[in-house]
Amino acid sequence: MRLQACLALLPVLGAQGLRIIHSNDDGWAELYTRSFYDALVASGHDVVLSAPAENKSGSGSLDADPSPRNTQCQYGSCSGNGAPIGRNASSPRLNWVNSFPATSMRYGIETIGPLFWNGQSPELAVSGPNVGSNLYLQVHFSGTVGAAVFAAKEHNIPAIAFSGLTGGTQAWNTSTPSAASKVYADLATTLTNAVIASGKPYLPEGVFLNVNFPEVGGQCAEASDFKFVLSRINVGLFSAPDVQHCGSTRLPFDTAVALAKGCYVSVSVGDANDKTTAPREKQAVVRDKLSNLLTCLP
Repeated sequence: MRLQACLALLPVLGAQGLRIIHSNDDGWAELYTRSFYDALVASGHDVVLSAPAENKSGSGSLDADPSPRNTQCQYGSCSGNGAPIGRNASSPRLNWVNSFPATSMRYGIETIGPLFWNGQSPELAVSGPNVGSNLYLQVHFSGTVGAAVFAAKEHNIPAIAFSGLTGGTQAWNTSTPSAASKVYADLATTLTNAVIASGKPYLPEGVFLNVNFPEVGGQCAEASDFKFVLSRINVGLFSAPDVQHCGSTRLPFDTAVALAKGCYVSVSVGDANDKTTAPREKQAVVRDKLSNLLTCLP
């Protein structure tokens, strides 16, 4: 069995599922997010979605209390009855917040999630997958990243932001879901389970993982076609050396990984304080935790 398949099945095969808070910036009804949510649940985790009522891409780390919603949510997914937050009546773990991604994460951690977890906090936070990449300078403006950074910085909850280069927004209930929605969900679940399987603490304090998937199609059509590469967010011309990896003390730039020929996923260890690359001692922890999953660029 392929490593990715083994990791995806870990909770189902007996490892304890985690309390996971899930957000995004494309809206609570976006297909990429719902596909990932379904994959995490199928993998055995107790997941609560708390995401914006509509697309809030480019919101960065903006955070403001939600206002009453008087129009329908994205894709007609809520009625807009004047409430600031709401949920799916038949699946109450699916929640919308009429504000920014970081606010959605805040409400998920502090208010919505504990309702389902007997007052407990989430053990892990995930965001996305975003429709479109979040590389280099995009990281600072991304609401997907902003939601993950809020969890890591304000609550010290290990957090992962996922983004996929294949674009095209789709509703959660589309009759012709894109192939990328399933591939990205499978890949995100694989990495999430690898982090969990590495044991507590799942990530070093004050960091988040920024993960970018390349285009889906051609030779990169199935989740099993992809490989994970440890990378960095900013170029690093004037930065201190990175962790020793793949025979170098300079990790590849995330954009270089995205543009590399092949099916390579960039996994950058970000500093939650400034959204740049975390120092090498924290990179080393992630390198060691994910050693069985990571590969080198040719």
